[in-house]
Amino acid sequence: MGAGHSHGHTGHSEPTAEAMAARRKANRILAAVLVPLTLLTLAAMAALWPSGSKEGLTLANPYAAAPGVAFDTGRIQRVVTENCTQASATDSTAQGNTAGGSQCTFAFTEPDKGGNPVKVVINPDIAKSHGVKVGDNIRYLNLSNAQAAATGADAPAAQGSPSYIFVDFVRTMPIILLAILYAVVVVAVARWRGLRALIGLVGAYFVLGSFMLPGLVEGKPPLLLALVGSTVIMIGVLYFAHGFSARTSTALLGTIFGLGITALLAAWATDAANLAGVGSHDAATLVNISDNISISGIILCGLIISGLGVLNDVTITQSSAVWELYELAPNTSARKLFSSAMRIGRDHIASTVYTIAFAYAGAALPILIIVMLYNRPLGEALTSAELSEEVIRTLVGSIGLVLAIPVTTLIAVLVVKATGVRGAGLPEQQPRGRTAITADDVDDTGALAAAAAVAGRENADADAPPATRRGRRAAQRDQPQRD
Repeated sequence: MGAGHSHGHTGHSEPTAEAMAARRKANRILAAVLVPLTLLTLAAMAALWPSGSKEGLTLANPYAAAPGVAFDTGRIQRVVTENCTQASATDSTAQGNTAGGSQCTFAFTEPDKGGNPVKVVINPDIAKSHGVKVGDNIRYLNLSNAQAAATGADAPAAQGSPSYIFVDFVRTMPIILLAILYAVVVVAVARWRGLRALIGLVGAYFVLGSFMLPGLVEGKPPLLLALVGSTVIMIGVLYFAHGFSARTSTALLGTIFGLGITALLAAWATDAANLAGVGSHDAATLVNISDNISISGIILCGLIISGLGVLNDVTITQSSAVWELYELAPNTSARKLFSSAMRIGRDHIASTVYTIAFAYAGAALPILIIVMLYNRPLGEALTSAELSEEVIRTLVGSIGLVLAIPVTTLIAVLVVKATGVRGAGLPEQQPRGRTAITADDVDDTGALAAAAAVAGRENADADAPPATRRGRRAAQRDQPQRD
């Protein structure tokens, strides 16, 4: 047999009986771990499922008790700045000649429900920091009917107060446009998998809104709520977006490991650092609603949930990296495969640490500015009630995802060596004439890629048909010599 013939058969043909047995064993091990874990998680979810009763726990609208008060929307037609005393006086009281008084901003707004433009007073903080302009859609408080119903001694006060007060901007259209653009970009780039990821995101928020939040309100154990809810979310979104495969199962195991580490650290840090929402208006509001609501429990649950997205990102990326590297060099040793994948993982760790830190810093930017203006020492500022929660959230989430990367990589290497690329839904048999890459002496992923490129050029040259009739005749004459 010639060299060309032996070269054509270098690679995988059909898996041996030993390889098939190892593949079945690996799949059985994955199923033996994940199936009971999934069933246990679903059983815990059923046991912790909230009753849904919110009796006595709802927050009443502060304006709902006032008769005749309504929230209206409209578009600003004109913005003016006038003396507050002059502007609030009615024509009947004739206070227009009053000198002095502060300046107020008013927006003449055309109501969406129709009618003449109304004069809406703009809050001083909004007028100073952001301002309003013609064309803005706003939501305002309509007190005109309540003032008309006022009688006796209350009537003069009602007549001297503004009838329309700014509440907020209407942001419905910009948010809808951004959501549509986001969905279009995700589907255009990731296609069917991106669409499945978006649907999985909707399911994740359903679990959050129907299970975790009501459970916290009813006083369920926050650590169990966070662990069970997060595990259900990860099982659903991973398999729905990426399909049922050994690759996805590997990423899920790494995610659950990182989730467990994050939960343990969050539970310890919440207690050790005495995170109780001190100084938070929202925390004080929740505490006054019910004795069942634990602010420290809500903070604990938030510490775990906040790291889910990044944790899912690094584990599925590491799992995919191991499978892709194995596909390039299926004969590489497990040690070298792990080493090459961890080079990718270290780069991912470096970038992800920045991602988490800057995301939380951006969310806490107003608090950071206030702390800076207080001119407090850095150590005292970072451990203050205002910033300690963000600092601990950053540290806990980062530790969990960093430890999840080597564990995910190790599991992926063990599984891919046992199942092969077919275990991830990839073609394992190489076509005739293709070169298998032996990478036992390859030290990094760049060399793996270079070896793959060389093999690709060889394969292309071997598979390319002669371009001319003379070339085909020459190939036919050379064929007997090769054989």
